[in-house]
Amino acid sequence: MNRLIVMLLAATLSAATVAKPQSVAKTRQRARQHTTPNVTPKPTKKAPLMFSLDELKWVVLPENKGMQFAPLTGDHRSGRPYTEMRRVAAGTDHGLHMHSIEITDVIISGLWYAGTDMASARDFGPGSVIVIPANVVHVSGCRPGSDCVFYHQGKGRFDFKPVPAKTPNKKPGN
Repeated sequence: MNRLIVMLLAATLSAATVAKPQSVAKTRQRARQHTTPNVTPKPTKKAPLMFSLDELKWVVLPENKGMQFAPLTGDHRSGRPYTEMRRVAAGTDHGLHMHSIEITDVIISGLWYAGTDMASARDFGPGSVIVIPANVVHVSGCRPGSDCVFYHQGKGRFDFKPVPAKTPNKKPGN
C-alpha cells in the first residue's frame, strides 16, 4: 500500500514538474487564495492530509545542516515511521555516509545523485525513486543548477553517520 502511494505521488508530482510554467503559476495562485501559507497541515481521523509545497514550513535538519525538511506524518526523531518533504541546495554534496534505517526518496525537482561511491553515483530526476537499505554506505547530493526537493520516508529514527573515505594503503618507505 505504501509503495502504491509513493508511486502515485511520484507520478503526480512528475506530471506537475513538466506542466507549462504558466499553468503551474496559475494553479499556485488559485491554491494560495484557498489556503493559509506556511502551515504544514496535520491529518485528522476524519480528514485527509493535503498540502501544496507553498504551504510547508521548512526547518533545517539538525542531523544534516545542508538539508531542510517539512514534516508530513510522524517525527523522524521518534524511532517510528515518518514522512517528510526535503529540500537541498543546488551543489550540495553529502559525501560517504550511512543511516541506521531504510529510507525511501521520491525526487520531485532538481537533479539528485546517489550511489555506493562517487564513481558509481547515478543522477536521478523528477519521478525517480531511491530506496537505501539500513547501514548501506553511500554518497548523495544535489547537482548544481537547481535546488532538489523530494518526498522522504523513513522506517525509524533518522540519523546521518559520515563515513571516512578509504585511502590506499601506503607501503613502508614510499
